[in-house]
Amino acid sequence: MISLNDIGITFHQNTPDENEALKHINLKINRGDFITVIGSNGAGKSTLYNVIAGNLMPTTGSIFLDTDEGPRDITREKEYKRARYIGRIFQNPLLGTAGKMSLEDNMVIASKKGFKGLRISLNNKLREIFRSELRKLNMGLEDRLHDNVEQFSGGQRQALTLLMAVMSKPQLLLLDEHTAALDPENAASIMRLTRQFAEEYGLTIMMVTHNMQQALDYGNRLLMMDGGEIILDIGSEEKKTLTMDGILARFREIKKQALNSDRLVLQ
Repeated sequence: MISLNDIGITFHQNTPDENEALKHINLKINRGDFITVIGSNGAGKSTLYNVIAGNLMPTTGSIFLDTDEGPRDITREKEYKRARYIGRIFQNPLLGTAGKMSLEDNMVIASKKGFKGLRISLNNKLREIFRSELRKLNMGLEDRLHDNVEQFSGGQRQALTLLMAVMSKPQLLLLDEHTAALDPENAASIMRLTRQFAEEYGLTIMMVTHNMQQALDYGNRLLMMDGGEIILDIGSEEKKTLTMDGILARFREIKKQALNSDRLVLQ
């Protein structure tokens, strides 16, 4: 669905502070993939996401999006244009919703994004659709349509952000450590919803996580990044039998050094 071809990012090029953040990234994201992405701080995960989302323009390489008319070059397409088909959820649960607006108004915005070109007006029929969607969260939010979102807990807001992202019908959903700021109970709830929505709607997902067990338990594909490179791209069959010790062994084999808790948080 999206192809990254020989992508490189160099910050402060031709200065003493030059930093090659991404190196020759070649990645094909297939429709229906659920890709987990792991790597230490500074490995290039966030930079990769920023390139895919359009926050950063690559120094070298190209990005293509598959369309009904064939591959389209989106290498220089701005973030606001890519937001029509690429959704992104961040670690901070306050970023995905407008706190000063009511729950129903937040959902209208998400609906307008999902039904492109249609004028959507708030009425009782639409409110019932919203209630039906909100029941999937099992948080009682279907009875709080008129409440401002700032009244909700972090876990509720992140669950709502996930639901709204799904409602907007993205071709690709980028999850950027979307449970890291939550307590264990809320994090587990968000991960259950992530799996549920991925299966129910056939989503294509990339999920950055520092939680090795999450990376093993979720998705059909696993990427490991290190030093601005993708050093492992593990497919569905191998991932089914992969263990934490197996990942560490593969890292040692490739990099000729140990992977310890200072390089990657193991949970």
